[in-house]
Amino acid sequence: MTVGCRLNQADTALIFGRLREAGYEIVGPDTDGPLDVIIINSCAVTASASQTSRNFVRACRRNHPEAKVIVTGCDSEVEKEFWQNEKSVDIYLPNPEKSKIMDYINGPLPKREAANEKIFMENSTGFYPFRCRAFIKIQEGCDNFCTYCIVPYARGSERSRHHAEIITEFGNLLAHGHKEIVLAGVNVSAYRDNSYGLSELLSRLLEFEGDYRIRLSSTEPHKDNIKLIPLMKDNPKICRFLHLPLQHGSDEILKLMGRKYTAEEFAEFAHMALSGIPGLHLGTDVICGFPGETAELFEKSCRFMESIPFANLHVFSFSPRKGTPAADFEDHVLPAEMKDRHLRLEALEGRLADKFLDAQVGRTLKVLIEKVRHDGEAEGWSDNYIRVISHVENAKRNSFADVLIKEKAGKILKG
Repeated sequence: MTVGCRLNQADTALIFGRLREAGYEIVGPDTDGPLDVIIINSCAVTASASQTSRNFVRACRRNHPEAKVIVTGCDSEVEKEFWQNEKSVDIYLPNPEKSKIMDYINGPLPKREAANEKIFMENSTGFYPFRCRAFIKIQEGCDNFCTYCIVPYARGSERSRHHAEIITEFGNLLAHGHKEIVLAGVNVSAYRDNSYGLSELLSRLLEFEGDYRIRLSSTEPHKDNIKLIPLMKDNPKICRFLHLPLQHGSDEILKLMGRKYTAEEFAEFAHMALSGIPGLHLGTDVICGFPGETAELFEKSCRFMESIPFANLHVFSFSPRKGTPAADFEDHVLPAEMKDRHLRLEALEGRLADKFLDAQVGRTLKVLIEKVRHDGEAEGWSDNYIRVISHVENAKRNSFADVLIKEKAGKILKG
């Protein structure tokens, strides 16, 4: 069971690879039969995610009392005292121990090791038995320490995976038949292995032959992002998709959040990317109700977001996370006002998404088919991350199809 982000999904796949190599059969979370081992890869980004992880662990213990229950992931790192004492858990593995799970699956928890190497190796290939899309973990950790965020405490300092191991895993995943491979990390823009930055790594991966595409997961604002624009423009194998977390549209709140850029700097790169890459899906995260966010600053943030043609907004209401500086900030926004601001941002998201989707009608999009429905229609995702449904002659799962978009139905495009 994986709770949380794409990086957690990549970590789970690496664990699957290790288990499979050791002779274990990987089954889905809904399996009714007896299980030997259950692994929960937890999340701690919000208090709700932590609670989801805990609820699932206890349900696993109730439903499979004979299984060995292992908890790893970010919540096991942030709330280690809780997990060390949780009776539903047989083995507790902090994040740095994930790669050594097979050494200890039949033994005691080893002495915890610090994760401070700038270059690391996983010595495994991710295994994705239930997906067309695969993820490769290329980067780990964060040095930003934004005031609201628990991730640096859960994932440690920034470090990058050895480029040769990434290239090998990429080739293995292509050989296994995956058509879309997502490069995952806490912040893939921070990738650096000697002369290999993210753009150099992408250039090397593009040397592989075959019909495939590469998608980037979340990219924090970073000076090296500008190198991505010509790469995406000139290489159709790189998906026209950037998720660039903004968090707020005012410099005042960005400063309180500990973000390392101004709204103007964010806008400069966003407009450069949108003008340089036709059809680019630019998504972002935004937080409302951060301590100190006045009505005027909220309006300023809304005006800023309306000035950039985002394809989607992931809207979050501020939630204090124990262990972060912002948990102790004063000048809180009242719950009713927080709810109203959240709803207004959701409405803005709807308008922005509609405008982006409307612009795709009449265009031909390359779609990775992930499901062929009983009515004969194929369903999948375009390279610029839009859900598409269309009748495709002789449609096959995990294949590409060029689809002429004829209409929009909600947040779905139809061919």
